[in-house]
Amino acid sequence: MKNHRINYYISGAGLLLLGAGLFWIKTLSDPQGVMRALPYIFIGIGCGGFGHGMGNIINFRALKNNPDAAKQIEIEKTDERNIAIGNRAKAKAYDMMIFVFGALMLSFALMQIDITAVLLLVIAYLFVIGYSIYYRSKYEKEM
Repeated sequence: MKNHRINYYISGAGLLLLGAGLFWIKTLSDPQGVMRALPYIFIGIGCGGFGHGMGNIINFRALKNNPDAAKQIEIEKTDERNIAIGNRAKAKAYDMMIFVFGALMLSFALMQIDITAVLLLVIAYLFVIGYSIYYRSKYEKEM
């Protein structure tokens, strides 16, 4: 990554979101509507941003003084065999996800969970399937 300053900004923004979420949880006595979930969303996004930024900072500092290790890691990232293994693992996970989400939607429907939650899950499921069909047809035209 060329610009390492962005990692400090991401970490700082993550800490701010985390702090704001914790502050709102402690200070809001009777939250209504979206304010019931917003502090927890801020905490989740803040933890993710802070972890991502700090991980990149630590990685950069560890590899800054060891160019041989940095070169070896770059070779492993761009190695065709590792890329093929990663793509094959993603394909297997996708195949499993189709059946797991289908079973989850069916079980939610049978448990009479709120229709909004079931419909959101169905929409997300169909979006992923549509995305898969689009790229499959695109790649079949290319190859």
